[in-house]
Amino acid sequence: MFARKLIGLAAGAALALSMSLAPAQAEVSEVRISKGYGVLYLPLFVMQERKLLEAQAAKAGLGDVKVTWLTLDGGNVINDAMIAGSLDIAGTGAPGFLALWSKGRGSPKTEVIGVSGMSATALDLNVNKPEIKSLADFTPKDKIAIPGIKTSLAAVVLQMAVAKQFGPENYTKLDSSTVGLPHPEAVAALLSGKTEIVAHFASPPFTGVERADPKVRTILKASQIFGNITLDVVFALKRFTEANPKTTQAFLAALDEACDFIVTNKAETAAIFARASKVKVSPAEVAQILEDPDSKFSATPHGIMEFVAFMHRAGIMKTKPATWQDLFIPALRERAGS
Repeated sequence: MFARKLIGLAAGAALALSMSLAPAQAEVSEVRISKGYGVLYLPLFVMQERKLLEAQAAKAGLGDVKVTWLTLDGGNVINDAMIAGSLDIAGTGAPGFLALWSKGRGSPKTEVIGVSGMSATALDLNVNKPEIKSLADFTPKDKIAIPGIKTSLAAVVLQMAVAKQFGPENYTKLDSSTVGLPHPEAVAALLSGKTEIVAHFASPPFTGVERADPKVRTILKASQIFGNITLDVVFALKRFTEANPKTTQAFLAALDEACDFIVTNKAETAAIFARASKVKVSPAEVAQILEDPDSKFSATPHGIMEFVAFMHRAGIMKTKPATWQDLFIPALRERAGS
């Protein structure tokens, strides 16, 4: 009897030991990430070119992680792809992320969370019609190209600018004039002067390409209204970050590394973007953008709650976070963000 008890105890101890030594559930072996076209996505261009996520994943003991990159433009397209399960991590305009965060809050399948901030650059409204000198001059026939209607970065910033000029209750005054177009197509339409598109709310390098045409002028600069707030962020489904904490942390480390690289290696960064971007732009032109005080790249978000305040008042966000930390992964919450 005593011998059987000893055998049972030994077997239990062996089982417990084997369980403690068993590897934890494996994280993903492939990460699918989307980025857009403009300089706002520069940290992701650097990350891809220098394979920073692969290196950080290996350092974290995750092995040989495959990173697949997609190019998507417009908050609506990105949001749909994320919810459909075609993406793991996405760079997008802050408003698109906030709208999706509010909509999916509390849902195991659709709740999203911010992985990091990313960038702020010049966001300018360019026009090719001499009669248009301010927002008040647009007629119903004048169309404004933006990457996505309603919740894209440009769409919400335009609404915020309209609210400041015409009053908060009139923030949708120009919504009927907006047309969803990817930035490269919007540039072509504006420069042709042969379509209903007479304006484009764009970020670099598209703003510079357009202003090189003498017929194009800038009538509104977002930075003059809102300052240098974070315009683009990175997000993921919350269940992805919880199931893959090391992968998520590796991504954050890689983005921090990319942002540091941009600051300390501007010439090489400019060459990376000029080479990898689908936009015809020279390294010298990109370098000039990087010297612009409006261009800032950081994983720490700033000014996000200004978007939240407007979008909640406008009814775009039904659920309002108490603080910016509620929107992001725990690893960011001790940083000096806002």
